[in-house]
Amino acid sequence: MQLSESIKELFAESRIFEHPDDYVIVSIDRLEEAEARGLLKDVSPFSSVTFDREEVSAVVKSDEWDALKGGFSSAKEAGPYRLITFDIVLDLSIVGFLSAVSALLAEEGISIYALSTYLRDHILVKKEEAERAVETLQCFVEGCKRDL
Repeated sequence: MQLSESIKELFAESRIFEHPDDYVIVSIDRLEEAEARGLLKDVSPFSSVTFDREEVSAVVKSDEWDALKGGFSSAKEAGPYRLITFDIVLDLSIVGFLSAVSALLAEEGISIYALSTYLRDHILVKKEEAERAVETLQCFVEGCKRDL
C-alpha cells in the first residue's frame, strides 16, 4: 500500500493516546432500544452508541457495563478492549487515514474495531494486543517504519 504524502504528514502530526480503562463492545437487540436509550444516556466519555436496523451497538467502559448489563435480557458483549485515539483533528474529506491504520496493524496480526467521531478517529484493540498496537503506531508516527 502506497500512502499519499498528505496521509504521511497527518501521521507525523498525530499523537497516539491509549485510554487507561478497559472497554467492551456490546450488542443489544433492537427490541430493547427504549431500555438502551434510558440506561446508556449517562455513560461517561468515551462511549459510543449506534442504533441500526438490527441492533443497538455500544462501546462503554467495562465497569460501567457491569453495572448496566442486568437491565438487558439479550445483550452480547466482547472484551476487554483498549481504546486508542488519534489525537489530531481530521477533516471529513481525508481519504485513507483509517485504511493506513488498518493495514499497518493487520501486518502485525492485530484486529481493530474502528470508530470515528466528527473530529477524530479511534480504534479498539484487544487488551492483550494494546501495547504492541501502540508501539507499532507510534513507530510509524515517528518515521521508523517508512512504508506499508
